Amino acid sequence: MKYLPLDQQIFIKNRNRFTAKMQPGSIAIFNSNDELPTNGDALHPFRQNSDLYWLTGIDQEDTMLVLFPDNPDPRHREVLVLVRPNELKEKWDGHRLRREEATAISGITTIVWLDALDALLQTWIHDAVNIYLNTNENNRKSNYVPVRDYRYAQELRTRYPLHNFLRAASLLKELRSVKTPEEIAVLQTAIDITEKTFRRLLGFIRPGVFEHEIHAEIWHEFLRNRATGEAYGSIIASGDRARTLHYVSNNQECKDGEVILMDFGAAYGGYNADLTRSVPVNGKFTKRQRDVYNACLHLHNYAKSLLKPGITIAEYHTQVGVEAGKEFVKLGLLTEADIKNEDPETPAYRKYLYHGISHHLGVDVHDLGPSFHKPIPDGAVLTVEPGIYIQEEQLGIRIENNIWVKAGGNVDLMKNIPITADEIEALMKK
Repeated sequence: MKYLPLDQQIFIKNRNRFTAKMQPGSIAIFNSNDELPTNGDALHPFRQNSDLYWLTGIDQEDTMLVLFPDNPDPRHREVLVLVRPNELKEKWDGHRLRREEATAISGITTIVWLDALDALLQTWIHDAVNIYLNTNENNRKSNYVPVRDYRYAQELRTRYPLHNFLRAASLLKELRSVKTPEEIAVLQTAIDITEKTFRRLLGFIRPGVFEHEIHAEIWHEFLRNRATGEAYGSIIASGDRARTLHYVSNNQECKDGEVILMDFGAAYGGYNADLTRSVPVNGKFTKRQRDVYNACLHLHNYAKSLLKPGITIAEYHTQVGVEAGKEFVKLGLLTEADIKNEDPETPAYRKYLYHGISHHLGVDVHDLGPSFHKPIPDGAVLTVEPGIYIQEEQLGIRIENNIWVKAGGNVDLMKNIPITADEIEALMKK
């Protein structure tokens, strides 16, 4: 790992939070993700299962976690399962964790090798009434490949058909949405690296530079600050390309007079930042560009003012949409008649703002959280990212910060990152 060792209390607290929610007499089993092939004998870079990482901090393939709070043997109430280090494999693929190293990361003292697990696990399951298994219940899931969690669930149902099987994901969706102060500290590090990167870019962007050159600057600053890499594929979209929400080609020239939208974030210690800023390629907004930018910033600040524990994302989006309609009338994009005669199912503002305003953020960029119609919990971290996209003007502007939602007052984790048009122009002038 590139990042510095994290406080193991993050993972100890997360496990304690999970086991406190388990039904009596239950065992919970978690699997790492598969290693996925590309072509030939090559593999994609390994990405750990987010739930397993959240519970253990272990970022190694062929890992399992067994939680059995009511196990009669206290040594086996939490067990970390690792692949046995193999000298030949390590010559090719590098170091694998030893017991003491895994304990230092996770806080788990009982480590079992994967090839010795089956006999132990059978005894534990026989002592349990319920078996919690994990699957991907992210509401945005779109991949139906039978990954390890699903294969394992099918295997255990065949071997132990009379046990009661329960969904770990229903607990994790609730728990992972609420961030502890220890988690926020790691997320803040990812955000601080992202801030350094944005400030670097403000001194680099100029007419004639290519989007991929800006992308290279992002990678350079991320890696020199110990980030694992990008939290997601960076969007570096100048001019009309900024209207494509997931534009990742990043291969065109940035021209004088354009505004460039940059949506990027560092991944650090398993947690992800998510920043969007829109800046003038030549360092100076035109009057129209500034007017649209300030309208977007107004929507950003208005959205932040609404975001409180207890509101649902659906209610919050509706209120931001009403305010967006008002701003678009001021900009001459809509008329009062457009608003008055709009179809409630497709509000008029959607022509220029056609995505949601917020999503949960954490060990996944689109992190687990309650559904759109359930209250946002105290302690959630959400993005705030309104945008304005005007096809006729070949202009797209989005402004995004990451907010820790707290009953005593929200914390803008990106409060130190330049956001106003004046701040951006001043820094680009240097």
